[in-house]
Amino acid sequence: MGGKSVVPWDAIYAALEKWRVSLGENPQAEVSGDGGGQLREPSVTTVAEHYRRNPWAVLASTILSLRTKDEVTLETSKRLLEKAPGPQELSALSEETIARLIYPAGFYRTKAASLKKIAAILLEQYGGEVPADMDALLALPGVGRKTANLVLIEAFDLPGICVDVHVHRISNRAGWLRSKTPEETEMILREILPRKYWKGINALLVLYGQNLCRPVSPYCSRCVIQAWCEKNGVTKTR
Repeated sequence: MGGKSVVPWDAIYAALEKWRVSLGENPQAEVSGDGGGQLREPSVTTVAEHYRRNPWAVLASTILSLRTKDEVTLETSKRLLEKAPGPQELSALSEETIARLIYPAGFYRTKAASLKKIAAILLEQYGGEVPADMDALLALPGVGRKTANLVLIEAFDLPGICVDVHVHRISNRAGWLRSKTPEETEMILREILPRKYWKGINALLVLYGQNLCRPVSPYCSRCVIQAWCEKNGVTKTR
């Protein structure tokens, strides 16, 4: 396990950013061209911008986004935050009410229970505020490293590397590193990825992974970073 000693990160990041800019200003449009693409902007980023980087909105939407499509995350986040714009309001709701508000998010009943517990902890231990601390975030029910990093990045503008399935897959497929889990990928990227790219790499690779660098049959013919990709594990392309 480990990362390449030399990866042309400046060129890779610039190519991805140029591709993102070429999509235009509408973050809601699909970009793959086959009807199977996703939003041009990750749902949590959209929520964060809409709610002016409100930490509670970012935390709640990030939890809802797990195992949930972006469009569903946007829909359920809006419903939830209209009724519960903060931990105080959410704590007054029953788990059943929360579950109804966030349906059909994946594992909505489990997430409803987690959100209820999180609201209570924030009120009891942090004065109703979301902590800007990795260890404190990881201690919250249902919060893992991906969620904690995303909250630190989107809500507090702090450095972090959010690694989900797309970042993990693309990093290994391209040969920038070798790892078995997203957690390993994060730790390796912390060593080899320039700090100036930490906060932005997730949004770029998530968008790229949803639309072009798909898990199966990626669009290699349209890839803007193929010069730096080993295509590990790829057997069929488009």
